[in-house]
Amino acid sequence: MSRVYASLNERVESRTLENGLRVCYLPKENFGKTFAILAANYGSADMSFTLDGKRYDTPAGVAHFLEHKMFEDEDGNALQKFARTGASPNAFTSQTMTAYHFSCTERFEENLEILLKFVFTPYFTEQNVAKERGIIGQEIGMMDDTPGWQAFMGLFEGMYRAHPVRIPIAGSVESIAQITPETLYTCHRAFYSPRNMALVVCGTADFDEVCRMAAQFSPQQAPEIGRRHYGARRETVSELTVTRRMQVSQPQFLLGLKDDPLQQGESRLRRGLLGELALRILCGDTAPLYAELYEKRLIGRDFDTDYTLIPEGAAAVLGGESRDPEAVRTAIEAEIARLAREGVDKTLFRRMKKALYGLYLRVLDVPDAYARQQAAALFAGEDYPDFAALFDTVGPDDVQAMYARWARRDRSCLSVVMPRQEE
Repeated sequence: MSRVYASLNERVESRTLENGLRVCYLPKENFGKTFAILAANYGSADMSFTLDGKRYDTPAGVAHFLEHKMFEDEDGNALQKFARTGASPNAFTSQTMTAYHFSCTERFEENLEILLKFVFTPYFTEQNVAKERGIIGQEIGMMDDTPGWQAFMGLFEGMYRAHPVRIPIAGSVESIAQITPETLYTCHRAFYSPRNMALVVCGTADFDEVCRMAAQFSPQQAPEIGRRHYGARRETVSELTVTRRMQVSQPQFLLGLKDDPLQQGESRLRRGLLGELALRILCGDTAPLYAELYEKRLIGRDFDTDYTLIPEGAAAVLGGESRDPEAVRTAIEAEIARLAREGVDKTLFRRMKKALYGLYLRVLDVPDAYARQQAAALFAGEDYPDFAALFDTVGPDDVQAMYARWARRDRSCLSVVMPRQEE
């Protein structure tokens, strides 16, 4: 299927193979590099699932551990194979996705074959799993010493009482010690089914050849996908404030505003852009409140905002360094209450909407960012360029309704990393 977005000068070629694998091509004929990403709709939050009638409760960190080990082949390491072709490979695991990707200027088909083969052909042994425990254990130690990461994890622990997003993506040294080759094979079978994956290519390629190769090097049969369990849901946060102490010169904080989960049939792409727009109006770097807090030296240039969607949940997140995080929280919550009560200034709304539209447009010219956004959109049954039409459906009333959901104090959590106190 080919979809043309005339106003964006973009075209999206997509096809679903017989085994269920979604393949998508985003043409960029004048770009020097081609980027390919093979993503699984499986992340660190997918710890508990039912497969073939059996319930599995896996240790924390399996998705991330699996990402590390997938590069290991029986005939060598995939990273070494990419090095010989001159490609630049990498991978990542988030709370909701695991993805493997590469970019190259030549030998694209050869690199694509390497990617497809190692992702769909797991190879785990007691020896290579034991070796990886030590490597990931060091990574966990470094993250434990990172104030920003500690603020992030503290926030999700405070917002969610039972949801697995409150657990670190890489797990803990204790949890990864429980991971065995059998654990990894089970999770690969449960979530690396072609029906639960997407291949996106952005750059210059032959789409028919990409589909032919994907069909050749992916499993002919698509196994059943694990049915996931995320625990009981609550509207309110688990804790209003979470405080940790580390070796920092100034407090670092994140303020989380718990939002409603996506409703049945609701566009994930639209909800995401609506959340980002609401945050820009509230406290984006050109918003009145941002200027006020900056002038009072309560926030700095590192202050940032993000809207995140997770399975059965959503949240707005704001934060950075501050000498008085509680004062920032008070100001933000007061502004949310005012906007929920009075609505959004129309001029400010139009200005922020145009600015956000420009940011979405910019992604189209960054192949790796475009392909990643497209992969996430595919899992929601959408295409990233759909944003152009969705922007037209968002009005001030939609943003005001979002503020009304954020305005409840029992949906707000402040996570702070404070300087260690002197003995």
